Amino acid sequence: MKFHVEWFDRLASTNIAMRERFFQGLEIRNGQIIAAREQTAGRGRQDRKWLSSPGQNLCFSLFIKTDAELVAVPSLTMAVALAVNDLLRSMGILSTPKWPNDVLVDGRKICGILSERVERKDAFTPSSTAPHAGIIAGIGLNVNMSSEDAGAIDRPATSILIESGQATDIPRTLEALFQPLEFWIDQWEKGGFSRLRETWTEKTGPIGKTLTVHDGDLRKSGTLAGYGDHGELLLQTTDGLETIWSGDVS
Repeated sequence: MKFHVEWFDRLASTNIAMRERFFQGLEIRNGQIIAAREQTAGRGRQDRKWLSSPGQNLCFSLFIKTDAELVAVPSLTMAVALAVNDLLRSMGILSTPKWPNDVLVDGRKICGILSERVERKDAFTPSSTAPHAGIIAGIGLNVNMSSEDAGAIDRPATSILIESGQATDIPRTLEALFQPLEFWIDQWEKGGFSRLRETWTEKTGPIGKTLTVHDGDLRKSGTLAGYGDHGELLLQTTDGLETIWSGDVS
């Protein structure tokens, strides 16, 4: 995969910018990236705000041209999480991917990923040169966030700066992510979650560990039984084996 990067000084949301381009029928190449030096209205899961001041964090959205169904989106998110985890580990930061869409360092969030499938209604118009379907993966990686800014967030957070003690060039961080992204997205394209399962389970296990999953007002506790064919979490509870597609795990 070849990546095509466009940098913007300020955007409300890189995902929104990519969606607008897609639904306007404009040309978007596979591997297209929209990155923002400042993001003012980014969103995470459950509509949580994810903002970034200039020079603080890496905020970008990646377009993957694919006809994959909606059920395949979670496993692509997991592939991206594995790529970010590889990058951080190469920097000496002992990170761990967390189901379904985060990367943590010692329980503190350093990266969040929000993916969505998009499809245009004019998908079968022969004259269209724009892709008719794909997945947009929005990535927010805390790079130069200070301890003070991390402390102001309502959930435990950290950054490359906090973990390494050194400020990091954000465009170079994006470039360093290309190789692991290319590897893990290629694995996903070749076999979906089946190509990620062994590594993902190894890094997020062990099987049998105690978990509690929160999704809105719902709360379920049990033990990790593994992952389904598309990366869904399998939770062994007192009521039996339950399949969980989304939620916050603790």
